Amino acid sequence: MIAQINRTIKTDKQTLGEFILKDDKGTVLMKCKTLELPWRNNEFQKSCIPSGTYNVVPRTSPKFSKHYHILDVPNRTYILIHTGNYHTQILGCILVGSEFKDINGDGSLDVTSSRITLDRILKLAPKGFKLIVA
Repeated sequence: MIAQINRTIKTDKQTLGEFILKDDKGTVLMKCKTLELPWRNNEFQKSCIPSGTYNVVPRTSPKFSKHYHILDVPNRTYILIHTGNYHTQILGCILVGSEFKDINGDGSLDVTSSRITLDRILKLAPKGFKLIVA
């Protein structure tokens, strides 16, 4: 499995993108939206991760239940793909959802249906995947 995040909109508060999951033959299995922090020189808990290629494995925790762990991010630990809706819920991780919408009326776009979206990815890629962040 391989996934790619194409970062499409970058603001001073957040980075919006599209997540595309493909099987080993290159067939697109699903697409969804991503929400990350803005680029702030890979600063701990304040920045999205650097562009690059990463291995992603499934993980479970009391806080996020089933989710993914992005391995070997330079100078960072425990970068996750987990559920959430708002850029204020991110400390360097990646949120996934079905669409962008300003849910809380703060003027920033959020992601919707995060749990449903993550559960779908977990079902399609239960063992993880290689992630390309562009």
